[in-house]
Amino acid sequence: MHAKDILIDAYSRIQEEVHAVVDGLGADELNARPAAGTNSVAWLVWHLTRVQDDHVADAAGLDQVWLSQGWEKRFGLGLSRHDTGYGHSPAQVAKVRVDSGDLLTGYYDAVHEQTLGYLRGLAAKDFERIVDERWDPPVTLAVRLVSVLSDDLQHVGQAAYVRGLPASTAS
Repeated sequence: MHAKDILIDAYSRIQEEVHAVVDGLGADELNARPAAGTNSVAWLVWHLTRVQDDHVADAAGLDQVWLSQGWEKRFGLGLSRHDTGYGHSPAQVAKVRVDSGDLLTGYYDAVHEQTLGYLRGLAAKDFERIVDERWDPPVTLAVRLVSVLSDDLQHVGQAAYVRGLPASTAS
């Protein structure tokens, strides 16, 4: 099995978990925050999708799905066009609200398709390419893809935790 095949499998697991965590939730449940200053399921899924979209598109030299396919307008969040949620204040987290899980899964699925399309075209030598020189050591494509994978899995796990909290704790 090639590294790209392992990554395709891993990113597909994120997609499965995103759908599982959002499935059957209404707007109130998606947007509920367990306590002041915490994140909702909607914010967590939006954020993990924005990070994947931003980071993979940058590494691949592609346009972000958020902008190229009109998801920014569909969400209508009133945030900067390139906002990924990194470092969001509680007030910014509160701006990420959705009317249905279909918006979240639709955006994730579009990003997932772009990610898989890119991964399928990779050769073993591509993983060694430097994609970010702002770090010491510079970040290779392999490290960036695993970093996004790790971040996304953590956030979808957090979303599953928030989903499982008793309704009386979420507000």
